[in-house]
Amino acid sequence: MSPIVNTGLKSQSCDANMYHMKKASIRDLRYGFKRIERLLHQGEEIQSTKRRHVIARLVPERAEVATEIPDFMARLRRIYGDKVLSVSGADLVSADRSR
Repeated sequence: MSPIVNTGLKSQSCDANMYHMKKASIRDLRYGFKRIERLLHQGEEIQSTKRRHVIARLVPERAEVATEIPDFMARLRRIYGDKVLSVSGADLVSADRSR
């Protein structure tokens, strides 16, 4: 059986390997929110209780998956290949602005 870590919150324990949510009273939420926030960052779900009755459940937000940035240089090489343009885009802009 895995050891129970003392987090300052009430936790249920049993003989079987089962998952139990941590419980925190409204007082714990008000005065010890840093501990609860740390547990949420670790992925723990927390039941919020008032007078020993569960009134809410705090569930950690799932981490956002980073979106992959497209490889724009590979796209340009695929479209234009090794072709070198005779006039650059900067030359076109400067010629257009000098009119």
